Amino acid sequence: MRTGRLMGAGEIGRRLGVGPSRVQQLINRKGFPDPYDELDMGKVWRTADVEKWIREHRSDLAQDPEGSE
Repeated sequence: MRTGRLMGAGEIGRRLGVGPSRVQQLINRKGFPDPYDELDMGKVWRTADVEKWIREHRSDLAQDPEGSE
């Protein structure tokens, strides 16, 4: 199964323009996508799942970055 691109907490923070503390708050919120997997470096999310969440909850950032799936 092809998963597409993945994002860690750092990538999510850069995409949203927020710092690590805010990322932790968001990823622990009900309604944020479940992680795809957990690696030694931390949890990872499917980029498509995060982008869908952004479209639904942060319409000001809804324009997909170049190359996202």
